[in-house]
Amino acid sequence: MGQKKKKIIRVVLDTNVLVSALLFEGSLASLVEGWKQGRFIPIFSRATFQEFKAVLSYPKFKLSKEEIAALLEEILPFFEVAEVQEEIRGICRDPEDDKFISCALAGSADWIISGDLDLLALKKFGSLRILKPSDFLQRLIGFQPQ
Repeated sequence: MGQKKKKIIRVVLDTNVLVSALLFEGSLASLVEGWKQGRFIPIFSRATFQEFKAVLSYPKFKLSKEEIAALLEEILPFFEVAEVQEEIRGICRDPEDDKFISCALAGSADWIISGDLDLLALKKFGSLRILKPSDFLQRLIGFQPQ
């Protein structure tokens, strides 16, 4: 008998979670190891990627254009790009967060990982679940915060 293939989890990381995972030490940094080890597939859409790039340019992060380019070059091979055909509107309390739902649906994501209260308040949208990073790490990657 053939072995049953384990489904690889498909995930949209909101911008703040992704920036924290990449730029700061701490529990969220284990997300980077998770996608590098193939434990889940992170997904961008054009809109979520543009927001991510813009946030990396914020003066508070003090990243040069070269550092931003190197960071993008390092992570992009691990990300899948979802082509959003239909924008979701009016779902989140903050309309700016609807782009993450659009991305997740277009990319057939299982989860949105977010610390944003407007997204977390939804808990789910159809079969799409919205989790805090700590819950995602604990349930799906086996990370136990110390």
